[in-house]
Amino acid sequence: MKPVATISLICLVLLTSLSWINAVKKPTPLAFPKPKGWPDPSYDFRKNPLTKEGFDLGRKLFYDEKLSKDSTLSCASCHQQFAAFSTFEHSLSHGYNNTLTTRNAPSLQNLAWEKAFMWDGRIKQLDAQPISPLTAPNEMGANLDTIISRLSKDSAYRRLFTAAFGDPVITTQRMTKALSQFMVMLISADSKYDRVMRGEDSFALPEQLGYAIFKQKCSTCHKEPFFTDYSYRNTGLPMDNTLSDVGRMKATGVRKDSMAFKVPSLRNVALTFPYGHDGRFLTLLSVMEHYRKNMIVSEGTDSLLKHRIVLSNFEVGQLTAFLHALTDTGFVTNPDFAPPGYKITPNFAHVH
Repeated sequence: MKPVATISLICLVLLTSLSWINAVKKPTPLAFPKPKGWPDPSYDFRKNPLTKEGFDLGRKLFYDEKLSKDSTLSCASCHQQFAAFSTFEHSLSHGYNNTLTTRNAPSLQNLAWEKAFMWDGRIKQLDAQPISPLTAPNEMGANLDTIISRLSKDSAYRRLFTAAFGDPVITTQRMTKALSQFMVMLISADSKYDRVMRGEDSFALPEQLGYAIFKQKCSTCHKEPFFTDYSYRNTGLPMDNTLSDVGRMKATGVRKDSMAFKVPSLRNVALTFPYGHDGRFLTLLSVMEHYRKNMIVSEGTDSLLKHRIVLSNFEVGQLTAFLHALTDTGFVTNPDFAPPGYKITPNFAHVH
Protein backbone atom coordinates (compact mmCIF):
# COMPACT_ATOMS: atom_id res chain seq x y z
CA MET A 1 0.00 0.00 0.00
CA LYS A 2 1.25 3.46 -0.90
CA PRO A 3 2.17 5.85 1.94
CA VAL A 4 -0.54 8.34 0.91
CA ALA A 5 -3.18 5.60 0.91
CA THR A 6 -1.99 4.38 4.34
CA ILE A 7 -2.23 7.88 5.80
CA SER A 8 -5.71 8.29 4.28
CA LEU A 9 -6.86 5.00 5.83
CA ILE A 10 -5.52 6.01 9.26
CA CYS A 11 -7.27 9.37 9.02
CA LEU A 12 -10.52 7.63 8.05
CA VAL A 13 -10.28 5.29 11.08
CA LEU A 14 -9.55 8.21 13.39
CA LEU A 15 -12.43 10.24 12.01
CA THR A 16 -14.77 7.26 12.39
CA SER A 17 -13.64 6.74 15.98
CA LEU A 18 -14.08 10.42 16.80
CA SER A 19 -17.55 10.41 15.24
CA TRP A 20 -18.53 7.39 17.39
CA ILE A 21 -17.16 9.02 20.54
CA ASN A 22 -19.04 12.24 19.80
CA ALA A 23 -22.22 10.23 19.13
CA VAL A 24 -22.13 8.73 22.64
CA LYS A 25 -23.92 11.07 24.98
CA LYS A 26 -22.41 11.78 28.35
CA PRO A 27 -24.33 10.13 31.22
CA THR A 28 -26.84 12.37 32.98
CA PRO A 29 -25.70 13.23 36.54
CA LEU A 30 -28.11 12.07 39.24
CA ALA A 31 -28.26 13.93 42.55
CA PHE A 32 -28.13 11.84 45.72
CA PRO A 33 -31.25 12.76 47.73
CA LYS A 34 -29.79 12.94 51.25
CA PRO A 35 -32.65 13.43 53.73
CA LYS A 36 -32.55 16.68 55.67
CA GLY A 37 -30.71 16.36 58.96
CA TRP A 38 -29.04 13.06 58.06
CA PRO A 39 -25.23 12.77 58.08
CA ASP A 40 -23.21 12.56 54.90
CA PRO A 41 -23.19 9.07 53.38
CA SER A 42 -20.19 6.76 53.73
CA TYR A 43 -20.31 5.64 50.11
CA ASP A 44 -17.57 7.22 47.97
CA PHE A 45 -19.41 8.76 45.01
CA ARG A 46 -16.13 10.11 43.63
CA LYS A 47 -15.22 6.58 42.55
CA ASN A 48 -18.68 5.86 41.16
CA PRO A 49 -20.59 9.03 40.26
CA LEU A 50 -24.36 8.63 40.19
CA THR A 51 -25.98 8.93 36.77
CA LYS A 52 -29.45 8.22 35.47
CA GLU A 53 -28.03 5.74 32.98
CA GLY A 54 -26.02 3.96 35.69
CA PHE A 55 -29.08 3.73 37.93
CA ASP A 56 -31.25 2.38 35.09
CA LEU A 57 -28.61 -0.22 34.24
CA GLY A 58 -28.30 -1.22 37.89
CA ARG A 59 -32.04 -1.62 38.24
CA LYS A 60 -32.20 -3.89 35.17
CA LEU A 61 -29.33 -5.98 36.52
CA PHE A 62 -30.95 -6.22 39.97
CA TYR A 63 -34.07 -7.82 38.47
CA ASP A 64 -32.37 -9.93 35.78
CA GLU A 65 -32.31 -13.71 36.26
CA LYS A 66 -29.44 -13.97 33.76
CA LEU A 67 -27.13 -13.24 36.66
CA SER A 68 -27.74 -16.68 38.21
CA LYS A 69 -26.23 -19.98 37.09
CA ASP A 70 -29.43 -21.40 35.59
CA SER A 71 -31.11 -18.06 34.81
CA THR A 72 -33.89 -18.60 37.36
CA LEU A 73 -32.86 -16.23 40.17
CA SER A 74 -32.21 -12.52 40.39
CA CYS A 75 -31.08 -10.27 43.23
CA ALA A 76 -34.75 -9.40 43.66
CA SER A 77 -35.64 -13.05 44.24
CA CYS A 78 -34.34 -12.67 47.79
CA HIS A 79 -34.77 -8.90 48.13
CA GLN A 80 -38.43 -8.17 47.36
CA GLN A 81 -39.53 -4.55 47.25
CA PHE A 82 -42.85 -5.03 49.05
CA ALA A 83 -40.92 -6.55 51.98
CA ALA A 84 -38.53 -3.57 52.08
CA PHE A 85 -36.15 -5.60 49.89
CA SER A 86 -35.96 -8.55 52.28
CA THR A 87 -37.37 -12.07 51.73
CA PHE A 88 -41.07 -12.14 52.55
CA GLU A 89 -42.17 -14.74 55.12
CA HIS A 90 -39.05 -16.91 54.68
CA SER A 91 -36.50 -17.53 57.42
CA LEU A 92 -33.95 -18.52 54.78
CA SER A 93 -34.04 -17.87 51.04
CA HIS A 94 -34.14 -20.39 48.20
CA GLY A 95 -30.98 -20.57 46.15
CA TYR A 96 -29.69 -22.39 43.07
CA ASN A 97 -30.83 -25.99 42.59
CA ASN A 98 -33.33 -25.88 45.50
CA THR A 99 -30.65 -25.11 48.06
CA LEU A 100 -31.19 -22.79 51.03
CA THR A 101 -29.16 -19.85 52.19
CA THR A 102 -27.66 -20.01 55.68
CA ARG A 103 -28.86 -16.57 56.84
CA ASN A 104 -31.98 -14.47 56.62
CA ALA A 105 -31.88 -11.94 53.76
CA PRO A 106 -31.52 -8.46 55.31
CA SER A 107 -33.51 -5.50 54.08
CA LEU A 108 -31.75 -3.31 51.51
CA GLN A 109 -32.28 0.29 52.59
CA ASN A 110 -30.09 3.29 53.31
CA LEU A 111 -27.02 1.34 52.19
CA ALA A 112 -25.08 4.48 51.31
CA TRP A 113 -24.44 5.00 55.02
CA GLU A 114 -23.18 1.48 55.75
CA LYS A 115 -19.45 0.79 56.04
CA ALA A 116 -19.62 -3.01 56.15
CA PHE A 117 -22.07 -5.57 54.81
CA MET A 118 -23.52 -8.99 55.61
CA TRP A 119 -24.61 -10.10 59.09
CA ASP A 120 -20.96 -10.49 60.10
CA GLY A 121 -19.59 -7.40 58.34
CA ARG A 122 -17.04 -9.36 56.32
CA ILE A 123 -17.50 -7.27 53.15
CA LYS A 124 -16.28 -3.69 53.44
CA GLN A 125 -17.43 -2.12 50.18
CA LEU A 126 -20.86 -2.02 48.60
CA ASP A 127 -19.33 -2.41 45.12
CA ALA A 128 -17.87 -5.77 46.18
CA GLN A 129 -20.92 -7.03 48.04
CA PRO A 130 -22.89 -8.47 45.06
CA ILE A 131 -20.06 -10.85 44.18
CA SER A 132 -20.78 -13.00 47.23
CA PRO A 133 -24.44 -13.85 46.48
CA LEU A 134 -23.77 -14.02 42.73
CA THR A 135 -21.16 -16.75 43.14
CA ALA A 136 -22.24 -18.59 46.32
CA PRO A 137 -23.31 -22.14 45.35
CA ASN A 138 -26.35 -21.97 47.64
CA GLU A 139 -27.43 -18.56 46.37
CA MET A 140 -27.19 -17.60 42.68
CA GLY A 141 -24.40 -20.08 41.98
CA ALA A 142 -22.98 -18.29 38.96
CA ASN A 143 -19.49 -17.85 37.54
CA LEU A 144 -18.54 -14.21 36.97
CA ASP A 145 -16.96 -14.90 33.58
CA THR A 146 -20.16 -16.64 32.47
CA ILE A 147 -22.28 -13.69 33.60
CA ILE A 148 -20.08 -11.21 31.73
CA SER A 149 -20.19 -13.40 28.62
CA ARG A 150 -23.99 -13.56 28.73
CA LEU A 151 -24.34 -9.83 29.14
CA SER A 152 -21.79 -9.09 26.42
CA LYS A 153 -23.82 -11.11 23.90
CA ASP A 154 -26.93 -9.07 24.69
CA SER A 155 -27.26 -6.04 22.42
CA ALA A 156 -29.57 -4.28 24.89
CA TYR A 157 -26.96 -4.55 27.61
CA ARG A 158 -24.24 -3.30 25.28
CA ARG A 159 -26.34 -0.20 24.66
CA LEU A 160 -27.02 0.26 28.39
CA PHE A 161 -23.35 -0.11 29.36
CA THR A 162 -22.40 2.33 26.61
CA ALA A 163 -24.92 4.86 27.91
CA ALA A 164 -23.68 4.43 31.50
CA PHE A 165 -19.92 4.13 30.95
CA GLY A 166 -19.18 5.52 27.49
CA ASP A 167 -18.45 2.29 25.62
CA PRO A 168 -19.95 -1.22 25.32
CA VAL A 169 -17.21 -3.00 27.28
CA ILE A 170 -18.86 -5.06 30.03
CA THR A 171 -16.77 -5.98 33.09
CA THR A 172 -17.44 -7.25 36.60
CA GLN A 173 -16.39 -3.90 38.03
CA ARG A 174 -18.81 -1.97 35.83
CA MET A 175 -21.60 -4.43 36.61
CA THR A 176 -21.18 -4.10 40.39
CA LYS A 177 -20.82 -0.31 40.16
CA ALA A 178 -24.12 -0.14 38.29
CA LEU A 179 -25.76 -2.34 40.93
CA SER A 180 -24.38 0.01 43.60
CA GLN A 181 -25.86 3.03 41.82
CA PHE A 182 -29.27 1.39 42.07
CA MET A 183 -28.84 0.20 45.64
CA VAL A 184 -27.58 3.47 47.13
CA MET A 185 -30.77 5.12 45.90
CA LEU A 186 -32.90 2.73 48.00
CA ILE A 187 -33.48 5.39 50.65
CA SER A 188 -36.23 4.92 53.21
CA ALA A 189 -36.89 8.22 55.01
CA ASP A 190 -40.60 8.93 54.74
CA SER A 191 -42.33 6.81 57.38
CA LYS A 192 -44.82 8.34 59.79
CA TYR A 193 -41.92 8.68 62.23
CA ASP A 194 -40.03 10.80 59.67
CA ARG A 195 -43.05 12.98 59.00
CA VAL A 196 -43.49 13.54 62.73
CA MET A 197 -39.82 14.49 63.05
CA ARG A 198 -40.28 16.99 60.21
CA GLY A 199 -43.36 18.48 61.85
CA GLU A 200 -45.68 17.22 59.11
CA ASP A 201 -47.64 14.70 61.20
CA SER A 202 -48.24 13.67 64.79
CA PHE A 203 -48.10 10.36 66.64
CA ALA A 204 -51.21 8.67 67.97
CA LEU A 205 -51.01 8.19 71.73
CA PRO A 206 -49.78 4.55 71.61
CA GLU A 207 -47.09 5.54 69.09
CA GLN A 208 -46.02 8.48 71.25
CA LEU A 209 -45.81 6.29 74.36
CA GLY A 210 -43.98 3.64 72.35
CA TYR A 211 -41.46 6.19 71.11
CA ALA A 212 -40.70 7.20 74.69
CA ILE A 213 -40.20 3.52 75.63
CA PHE A 214 -38.02 3.03 72.57
CA LYS A 215 -35.75 5.95 73.47
CA GLN A 216 -35.39 4.65 77.00
CA LYS A 217 -34.83 0.95 76.31
CA CYS A 218 -33.84 0.40 72.67
CA SER A 219 -32.16 3.48 71.21
CA THR A 220 -28.61 2.73 72.37
CA CYS A 221 -28.28 0.00 69.74
CA HIS A 222 -30.98 1.21 67.34
CA LYS A 223 -29.85 4.82 66.94
CA GLU A 224 -31.88 7.32 65.00
CA PRO A 225 -32.22 8.15 62.15
CA PHE A 226 -31.07 4.75 60.83
CA PHE A 227 -32.37 2.77 63.80
CA THR A 228 -29.11 0.86 64.02
CA ASP A 229 -25.63 1.76 65.23
CA TYR A 230 -24.12 -0.71 62.74
CA SER A 231 -22.38 -2.55 65.60
CA TYR A 232 -22.14 -6.32 66.14
CA ARG A 233 -23.59 -7.68 69.36
CA ASN A 234 -24.20 -10.98 71.11
CA THR A 235 -27.87 -10.82 72.11
CA GLY A 236 -28.05 -14.08 74.04
CA LEU A 237 -29.22 -16.27 71.18
CA PRO A 238 -28.59 -20.00 71.47
CA MET A 239 -26.75 -21.38 68.45
CA ASP A 240 -28.83 -23.20 65.87
CA ASN A 241 -27.37 -26.73 65.86
CA THR A 242 -28.12 -27.18 62.15
CA LEU A 243 -26.58 -23.95 60.86
CA SER A 244 -23.83 -23.73 63.52
CA ASP A 245 -23.42 -20.04 62.75
CA VAL A 246 -20.88 -18.35 65.04
CA GLY A 247 -21.59 -14.89 63.63
CA ARG A 248 -18.88 -12.24 63.37
CA MET A 249 -16.24 -14.66 64.63
CA LYS A 250 -16.53 -16.37 61.24
CA ALA A 251 -15.21 -13.17 59.65
CA THR A 252 -12.69 -12.05 62.28
CA GLY A 253 -11.51 -15.31 63.86
CA VAL A 254 -11.70 -13.53 67.22
CA ARG A 255 -13.33 -15.58 69.96
CA LYS A 256 -15.07 -12.62 71.62
CA ASP A 257 -16.99 -12.09 68.38
CA SER A 258 -18.69 -15.48 68.74
CA MET A 259 -22.48 -15.19 68.26
CA ALA A 260 -22.22 -11.45 67.55
CA PHE A 261 -24.32 -10.27 64.61
CA LYS A 262 -24.95 -6.87 63.07
CA VAL A 263 -27.65 -4.80 64.77
CA PRO A 264 -30.38 -4.63 62.10
CA SER A 265 -32.22 -1.45 61.24
CA LEU A 266 -35.75 -1.25 62.61
CA ARG A 267 -36.96 0.81 59.67
CA ASN A 268 -39.80 -1.04 57.93
CA VAL A 269 -39.51 -3.74 60.60
CA ALA A 270 -43.22 -4.52 60.33
CA LEU A 271 -42.56 -5.70 56.75
CA THR A 272 -39.31 -7.63 57.15
CA PHE A 273 -40.36 -10.65 59.22
CA PRO A 274 -39.16 -13.21 60.14
CA TYR A 275 -36.42 -11.68 62.28
CA GLY A 276 -32.88 -12.47 63.38
CA HIS A 277 -29.83 -13.56 61.41
CA ASP A 278 -31.47 -16.93 60.79
CA GLY A 279 -35.08 -15.77 60.79
CA ARG A 280 -35.95 -17.71 63.95
CA PHE A 281 -38.43 -15.09 65.21
CA LEU A 282 -41.69 -15.02 63.29
CA THR A 283 -43.24 -11.96 64.95
CA LEU A 284 -42.26 -8.76 66.71
CA LEU A 285 -43.79 -10.19 69.88
CA SER A 286 -41.47 -13.20 69.74
CA VAL A 287 -38.48 -10.83 69.44
CA MET A 288 -39.59 -8.92 72.52
CA GLU A 289 -40.22 -12.16 74.41
CA HIS A 290 -36.63 -13.11 73.70
CA TYR A 291 -35.25 -9.88 75.12
CA ARG A 292 -37.41 -9.84 78.21
CA LYS A 293 -37.58 -13.57 79.08
CA ASN A 294 -35.69 -15.99 76.83
CA MET A 295 -32.17 -14.61 76.47
CA ILE A 296 -29.36 -16.95 77.47
CA VAL A 297 -27.13 -14.59 79.42
CA SER A 298 -23.51 -15.72 79.36
CA GLU A 299 -20.01 -14.29 79.55
CA GLY A 300 -20.17 -13.30 75.89
CA THR A 301 -23.56 -11.56 76.05
CA ASP A 302 -23.40 -7.86 75.24
CA SER A 303 -22.92 -5.78 78.38
CA LEU A 304 -26.07 -3.77 77.66
CA LEU A 305 -28.16 -6.94 77.82
CA LYS A 306 -26.74 -8.66 80.90
CA HIS A 307 -30.03 -8.06 82.71
CA ARG A 308 -32.22 -8.55 79.64
CA ILE A 309 -34.70 -5.78 78.76
CA VAL A 310 -37.48 -5.19 81.25
CA LEU A 311 -40.75 -4.76 79.34
CA SER A 312 -44.28 -5.00 80.71
CA ASN A 313 -47.13 -6.26 78.54
CA PHE A 314 -48.36 -2.68 78.26
CA GLU A 315 -44.94 -1.49 77.10
CA VAL A 316 -44.76 -4.28 74.52
CA GLY A 317 -48.04 -3.06 73.03
CA GLN A 318 -47.02 0.58 72.89
CA LEU A 319 -43.57 -0.23 71.54
CA THR A 320 -45.16 -2.33 68.80
CA ALA A 321 -47.35 0.60 67.81
CA PHE A 322 -44.29 2.80 67.46
CA LEU A 323 -42.41 0.21 65.41
CA HIS A 324 -45.29 0.14 62.94
CA ALA A 325 -44.83 3.91 62.56
CA LEU A 326 -41.44 3.12 60.98
CA THR A 327 -43.13 1.64 57.91
CA ASP A 328 -42.36 3.67 54.79
CA THR A 329 -45.15 2.83 52.36
CA GLY A 330 -43.74 5.12 49.70
CA PHE A 331 -40.47 3.21 49.75
CA VAL A 332 -42.04 -0.20 49.17
CA THR A 333 -44.34 1.11 46.41
CA ASN A 334 -41.92 3.46 44.65
CA PRO A 335 -42.11 2.62 40.92
CA ASP A 336 -38.52 3.84 40.46
CA PHE A 337 -37.36 0.85 42.50
CA ALA A 338 -39.63 -1.70 40.81
CA PRO A 339 -38.63 -3.83 37.80
CA PRO A 340 -38.26 -1.79 34.60
CA GLY A 341 -41.69 -1.34 33.02
CA TYR A 342 -43.53 -2.82 36.02
CA LYS A 343 -46.51 -0.90 37.40
CA ILE A 344 -46.75 -1.18 41.16
CA THR A 345 -50.08 -0.61 42.92
CA PRO A 346 -50.32 1.71 45.94
CA ASN A 347 -51.69 -1.01 48.24
CA PHE A 348 -49.12 -3.66 47.37
CA ALA A 349 -47.27 -3.50 50.71
CA HIS A 350 -47.90 -6.32 53.16
CA VAL A 351 -48.10 -5.23 56.79
CA HIS A 352 -47.63 -7.77 59.57
